[in-house]
Amino acid sequence: MLQELLPATIFAVLLVFVRMGGALMFLPGYGESYVSARVRLLLALLVALVVTPVLRAELPRQPESVVLLALLLFGEFLIGAFIGGMARIMMSALTTAGMTIAYMSTLANAMVNDPAAAQQGSIFSAFLNITALVTIFALNLHHTMLAALMDSYILFPPGQPPPLGDFADIASQVVARTFVVALQLASPFIVVGLIFYLGVGILSRLMPQVQIFFVAMPLQILKGLWLMLLTLPVMIAWFIGAFEDTLRIFEP
Repeated sequence: MLQELLPATIFAVLLVFVRMGGALMFLPGYGESYVSARVRLLLALLVALVVTPVLRAELPRQPESVVLLALLLFGEFLIGAFIGGMARIMMSALTTAGMTIAYMSTLANAMVNDPAAAQQGSIFSAFLNITALVTIFALNLHHTMLAALMDSYILFPPGQPPPLGDFADIASQVVARTFVVALQLASPFIVVGLIFYLGVGILSRLMPQVQIFFVAMPLQILKGLWLMLLTLPVMIAWFIGAFEDTLRIFEP
């Protein structure tokens, strides 16, 4: 009965579409809030139509019952969402680094709408997120994301239960790596900020009559902008390397 209602060709496209669609919900650039849901669905369908003939040999046979079909589709969606979620978690390193930089530059209260994070964030976080997204597409790393999805059919064959233990291990590693990358990106600002605070503290002790906050705040803002000008190319290059390493986890 199920074979009559769902032909084998449509079943193969549907199986690939579910994994691709689950990933495109979260992948940077594709899964942003300002990208229309219809555009994402259409893109996932087009990718599924293109890659299904290539992946046909990797796909399992069509199940006999609707329950087994639902479990199979849920597993495929979980794998795709996991791959996209890992890339999205790595992008959060820019938000963490940007907020740390804003704190060290006294601009933490200057909140703007961060379109990449889909929430209010600091000016530096929004700037870093947008710059990183532009760089990802300029360097064709969006092709690497799609290649990681293709390679996932070797690591996570369809029709088999998702390895939840491996998923948890990979997720913990990516989250830990995200905090390390965020600290590395913000480290110049942290070091210079600590030296600046030390100098301001000594000055306030030597000259108590100086209005230290009135003097220090413009210097902190200038220092933050100056450091961003100097370190931005290195910061983006370092993040792109970490982002690419995250995608390489899914290479066979």
